Amino acid sequence: MTDTASTARTFPMSRSLFVMTLLYGGMTVIAGVLAFKQFAIGPLKVESGILAFLLLVVISSVVSQQHGKAMADRLVLWGFLPLAFSIGLIWLVLGLPASPDMPTENLTAFNTVHAQTPRIMAAGPVAYGVSLLLNVWLFDRLRGKGKGGGIWLMTRGAIASAISQAVDTLIFITLAFYGEFPIGDLLVGQAIAKIVLSFVLVPFLIAGAVALAKRMDGVEGSHAPQETAS
Repeated sequence: MTDTASTARTFPMSRSLFVMTLLYGGMTVIAGVLAFKQFAIGPLKVESGILAFLLLVVISSVVSQQHGKAMADRLVLWGFLPLAFSIGLIWLVLGLPASPDMPTENLTAFNTVHAQTPRIMAAGPVAYGVSLLLNVWLFDRLRGKGKGGGIWLMTRGAIASAISQAVDTLIFITLAFYGEFPIGDLLVGQAIAKIVLSFVLVPFLIAGAVALAKRMDGVEGSHAPQETAS
């Protein structure tokens, strides 16, 4: 029996899809935690959760490129599972009595980071689902009938990411904060920052990740035509 045949029996999915799925689940969980720190690059000020969210965009785009839109859509939908479990576990831990030996400042910091309002908790998954599914749809539509590789791979990745990130910002900020304070400046600032990062970072991350995925799977071409699997 060849090594390839043995691997096919013991590893029912490609290495790249397995690795991308693991990374995707982790990013859905950590994005909300990272969002509590803002960073600045020149005039751009943005919450750090965008870094994890941009990786979600990259991973879903790579899966679409290599394994087809249907697989990427399923990845996005299954991403709700670790997201839901993490939210449920956070609520459970918040409800447990704190140890009397835990320093007060540590407990306060923990509660500040994790005790988000239900409105914000609800806005996150809605924005996630709409924007990531939109990203996959746009990335696939821009592909055309060819492989969509090279410079066009990077270009359509940037376009899809920029549009989906703008939509994500609009949905999340509106659902989470509308009526509590003026959100105009926040919307514009966040959208501009995310669009800029989409064009600066995403194209190169997608190109590198696609090359890595091909190397892991030991193939030269795209698996995208094989998207009929359920």
